[in-house]
Amino acid sequence: MEQAFQYLALAGVFTVLMWVPYILARLAVWGLKDFVTNYPKGFPTTEPEPPLWAQRTKRAHLNMVETLPAFVAVVIAAAMLPDRVDAEFVGHWAAVFYYARVVHYIVYSLGIPYLRTPSYLVSWAAILAIGIQVA
Repeated sequence: MEQAFQYLALAGVFTVLMWVPYILARLAVWGLKDFVTNYPKGFPTTEPEPPLWAQRTKRAHLNMVETLPAFVAVVIAAAMLPDRVDAEFVGHWAAVFYYARVVHYIVYSLGIPYLRTPSYLVSWAAILAIGIQVA
């Protein structure tokens, strides 16, 4: 289970870091004063719009925030049932989840067509594979 926990920790750190490009773009668009006060002119009715790539990084981050709890749940459940699960199998699928999410973030952020959904589905399949081990 050590490998699974390593990838769980990496996924957590990656999730925390995913918002940095969006925030830096927001700082560049809003300017330091409005960024620090969080109230640009016309906010919240109107808001200076960050570049499209930055908006995509924000959506990729939010997608990870929505998916991470399921990953956490299956990894912890697998750790709680050591007699029923193969730790190597769980570690393998935890790695698949992590790398699929890294690819998803990059693909989503760059707006590369046709790869975003498959990379998400690979991470989704990894969660299911671990969950099935636990069930």
